[in-house]
Amino acid sequence: MKLHIIMHESFEDAAAIRIWAEKKKRLVTYSHLYKGDKLPKTLDSFDFLVIMGGPQSPETTIEECPHFDAKQEIRFIKKAIDANKLVLGVCLGAQMIGNALGAKFEHSPNKEIGVFEITLTKDAKSDLIFSTFPQKFLVGHWHGDMPGLTKEAKVLAVSEGCPRQIVRYSAKVYGFQCHFEFTPEAIEGMIINCSDELKKLKNLSYVQNEDELRRQNYSEMNKLLFRFLDQIEASFEP
Repeated sequence: MKLHIIMHESFEDAAAIRIWAEKKKRLVTYSHLYKGDKLPKTLDSFDFLVIMGGPQSPETTIEECPHFDAKQEIRFIKKAIDANKLVLGVCLGAQMIGNALGAKFEHSPNKEIGVFEITLTKDAKSDLIFSTFPQKFLVGHWHGDMPGLTKEAKVLAVSEGCPRQIVRYSAKVYGFQCHFEFTPEAIEGMIINCSDELKKLKNLSYVQNEDELRRQNYSEMNKLLFRFLDQIEASFEP
């Protein structure tokens, strides 16, 4: 299994996804777009595409963010999906998947920053992976938008603040608006680089402060992430 991870910013780290890949001794390559890296020239170099988050949106222009070519990346994601690759999008990555499939991202009813509970939906009961998960569990959040839904998409989890936390677009394509991958180190990077956002949004209902973010236990959500990654990898057929 060969993974390719697209990273839009240094502080939007693959974190526990990278930890899982290293423990499994999987080959991992990266496109660090913020460093000027390019997307892979061919699809043969990976089996599993992971698209991480970022402060951008699928509508962010090159003028607004020179290292982020949303249109090019969306086309690349669509090619990976059409080539029957495993694809996982996290936060912005989930929104990019929706856009790649023709479903425009939307603003979430609430901005969420912190660790909050999500609840599985009825559709999760028929999902081969999430049917084995607890009905409710804690995950990380840091977003103001959410992925669009295609006709085939199924919402597998919701939260009080956002109705689209986990979306299955197909058996091989999932979008996580939430963050299973956060670790103490990753959340520290988010706090440092997004301190202005935390101050601006501090009075909102679903926004935790720096101390609350640092006190959270991220290990349990990481274990659930590892379970998901193990199971989706097991379903892979070249």
